[in-house]
Amino acid sequence: MLEIRNVNVVYDPNTIFRKEALTNVSLQISSGESIAIIGKIGSGKSTLIQLFNGLVKPDEGEVLLDGVDINTKNVSRKEIIRKVGIVFQYPEEQFFAETVFEEVAFGPRNLDFSQKEIKECVYDALRVMGFDPPSIIHRTPFSLSGGEKRRVAIASVIAMRPEILILDEPTAGMDYAGKTSVISHIREGRTGGLTTAFVTHDMEEAFYLANRIIALDSGFIVFDGSPEEFFSNRNLISQIGLEAPFVLRFREKLLDCLGEIPFSKNLETLVDLIGAMIGH
Repeated sequence: MLEIRNVNVVYDPNTIFRKEALTNVSLQISSGESIAIIGKIGSGKSTLIQLFNGLVKPDEGEVLLDGVDINTKNVSRKEIIRKVGIVFQYPEEQFFAETVFEEVAFGPRNLDFSQKEIKECVYDALRVMGFDPPSIIHRTPFSLSGGEKRRVAIASVIAMRPEILILDEPTAGMDYAGKTSVISHIREGRTGGLTTAFVTHDMEEAFYLANRIIALDSGFIVFDGSPEEFFSNRNLISQIGLEAPFVLRFREKLLDCLGEIPFSKNLETLVDLIGAMIGH
């Protein structure tokens, strides 16, 4: 379990550029959760996820991984990286290896996995992201489509077998086909107790991928709960400058016209409900 306790982060504290990035933030992340971290630009999202594996250190408060403060001197940096993997925006721009196998194997190799473990990790990670490993491992990653590159980049972190996978804008800069491909494989590929937390500005991603929403505004956590509860709160969504997914905006229009109808994530279900109501 990952726990943030009463954390404050201040950038440039003794200058005119002082910025309170996070203020009195506390949260717990348990095994198997899928968490969307949302908010406007500058709300503190990136700072929060960089706390998770020690890239940012709090000015006050603690970051505990399995009950151990990761920012103490006796904690192994390699062990933190092994447990908490982060995929940053546009990770494919950092490709360097000649083959997909070597690209995905880089992390496990640097964590001192055996040759047998490396092969197993590479193959497993590629399968999770929807690839047939024998057909792709010898290809150069630079020859892949945009969606395939992003999936290989995510696989390269999954191959280190982290307990927590952090994704910073996993579909940033992608066209619709690439975005759909990546999202579907993240959704379908989550296995076992792997915990995922992802930063996104796309409320469709947050709605369909997450079972928990953490919303930030000006460095404060202003919501922590279910997607259904968050997206039912029109005032809060408006207050923090976001917009509900299309299917919920469509449902709101139906509510205005037809009265109370069941909550649904599925557009086809809402269309069927309209048909049934009109038919009656």
